[in-house]
Amino acid sequence: METAGSDCNVKPGEQQADGGMEADRTMSRSDSGSGDDSLDSLLNCVPRCPLTPSLSPRKRTTSQSKTEPPLLRTNKRTIYTAGRPPWYNVTGTTFKEAFVIGLCGGSASGKTTVANKIIEALDVPWVVLLSMDSFYKVLNKEEQELAAKNEYNFDHPDAFDFELLVTVLRKLKKGKSIKVPVYDFTSHCRRKEWKTVYGANVVIFEGILAFANKELLKLLDMKVFVDTDSDIRLIRRLKRDISQRGRDISGIIKQYNKFVKPAFEQYIEPTVQSADIVVPRGGENFVALDLIVQHVHSQLEKREITVRSALASAHQGQPLPKTLSVMESTPQVRGMHTIIRNKETNRDEFIFYSKRLMRLLIEHALSFLPLKPVSVETPQGGIYNGKRLSGQRITGVSILRAGETMEQALMAVCKDIRLGKILIQTNHDTGEPELHYLRLPKDLSEDYVILMDSTVSTGAAALMAVRVLLDHDVAEDKIFLLSLLMAEMGVHSVAYAFPKVRIITTAVDKEVNDQFHIIPGIGNFGDRYFGTDAPSDWCESDEGMDF
Repeated sequence: METAGSDCNVKPGEQQADGGMEADRTMSRSDSGSGDDSLDSLLNCVPRCPLTPSLSPRKRTTSQSKTEPPLLRTNKRTIYTAGRPPWYNVTGTTFKEAFVIGLCGGSASGKTTVANKIIEALDVPWVVLLSMDSFYKVLNKEEQELAAKNEYNFDHPDAFDFELLVTVLRKLKKGKSIKVPVYDFTSHCRRKEWKTVYGANVVIFEGILAFANKELLKLLDMKVFVDTDSDIRLIRRLKRDISQRGRDISGIIKQYNKFVKPAFEQYIEPTVQSADIVVPRGGENFVALDLIVQHVHSQLEKREITVRSALASAHQGQPLPKTLSVMESTPQVRGMHTIIRNKETNRDEFIFYSKRLMRLLIEHALSFLPLKPVSVETPQGGIYNGKRLSGQRITGVSILRAGETMEQALMAVCKDIRLGKILIQTNHDTGEPELHYLRLPKDLSEDYVILMDSTVSTGAAALMAVRVLLDHDVAEDKIFLLSLLMAEMGVHSVAYAFPKVRIITTAVDKEVNDQFHIIPGIGNFGDRYFGTDAPSDWCESDEGMDF
């Protein structure tokens, strides 16, 4: 299997059952973190505090100087901190597909090296490297015996699961979350745990037969054939198969002469006619690599889209949607709002009354979950006819950083609830939200998801978070967006794009100013809760954080 190195970008992550995230060798590269180690490293560079913070105020620190590249280095890999800009329009529909580069060439021709060079030169966020080696078919007992004797042809088109490959690449191109098999070349079978990949501006797909299927060719925006001398390919294959796949020299030579060389001449070499660019000498051909990178950059520029400015000018004067539920403004609720909206309220009081409101909001939101009638016997022997949640699981997802403050209230109400996190930040230069990190529990498709953010102004960050959940196959009508305070603009934006999402809040304010802050509003919730004191040249919107 040709694998990517550990530098450059790392693939977008999703939390697995064990709560962690493995670095995948078959698919790599994104700028978001993957797993707890990268999240900690990333959030150590931005204003990140525990949920029960100390009450001493502190200054917010910047993540990086403007002269330094946007990356963080951990002991395992390098993480690019440039975020993923919106990949959908104001209707919530995917607007731009990922740009897919197909790399074809003989075995050990240097396809992965070329892919790595392209990734390094592109310097764009959220790049996924997908290897065709992951899609070998599962061998039956007879085929496994042949493979053990080096008598099975892994270079023939019939050795690959093209149906699964086309399905996965098509979904990845459309921005969906996908699961990729992990092939074990020692046992010649797929491992039990598949890898989840999500979020790509650019997909680099490499394989010996990348151009051999008509449906695959339709998905490729750019086709590159890596042409390397056959003697060099044989030497590389010997080194790789001995060191990485535990094979002996005689078996490798036998397999090469019987299967690899004939397959190259019959199936691989003829597909050079489908290529847009042929790269002789592989990764050493810097002229060809520069041409590829220039073309990809020009195509990405054509696909840029702005969301926040469009949201700010839409839906003005429209009645509030029926999917909105605002908690009754009782004297108690109004009193707590008075306290947390008051700029003179100290941090201790602000945290205390914010938590009270959060708890009430969570309890109110749970009343909209589907319940089924159930009868139970009381200790006195009587029958009580009550209600119970109708079997579906609940998952909480917070939009970092301010949305994370609502997790304690959710955990206090819902026992053993699973939690996920999404980091969305506003780009200072473009004003657009960008997705930097996500860690979601696996198998969300059947869950009710409570999406939490402290405030929602334009709805840009909430829109992105909902789009992420939909890309992970969560049903739209099973998403509950919860926020302490919303602006009418944000309510309209979310409801217009996703009319089945239930929107639940304690209050709705009418206006948003030129800086997209809610008026009269609550101030910067994250700064007030965590005690961060933003310098004058910083600006944090009511949703997400600004970099």
